[in-house]
Amino acid sequence: MATEQQEHLKIEQLRHQSADELDHIEGRERENLEGWVPALATDAEVREALEKAFDYRGDITITRKDGSQITGYLFDRRSGSSLVDSFVRIIPSNAPTKVNVAYSDIAALAFSGRDTAAGKTFEAWVKKYWDKKAAGEKNIQIEPEKLD
Repeated sequence: MATEQQEHLKIEQLRHQSADELDHIEGRERENLEGWVPALATDAEVREALEKAFDYRGDITITRKDGSQITGYLFDRRSGSSLVDSFVRIIPSNAPTKVNVAYSDIAALAFSGRDTAAGKTFEAWVKKYWDKKAAGEKNIQIEPEKLD
């Protein structure tokens, strides 16, 4: 656990960085997946894309091989020995039910929703706090932004 002096030094360091710099500091590397439509030519590409979709904090759109589409939040995946016995679980944007989709039924995948976690590091939050404090504000509260 960090000592009080170490925390103070870290906060002082953060005060002099912009929010953009904070989003890209060491240990904060993130792929920008928003809008990405991965190629799903091989089993390995399907598995890799769905792993990234599981970590994504926005909606995805799955196009099934029958042409139907599901847009929603991918909250779970079950990886089996083949694509037939591997499944993703999605909460559709337009329904309160959970839907299972076999990896083998997926024809296309798109990262269609806004990544709600982009730029939301603790360091960026601390930067906003110090900017408000430097402006002379009192009782500083940083409210979460509204989701769509």
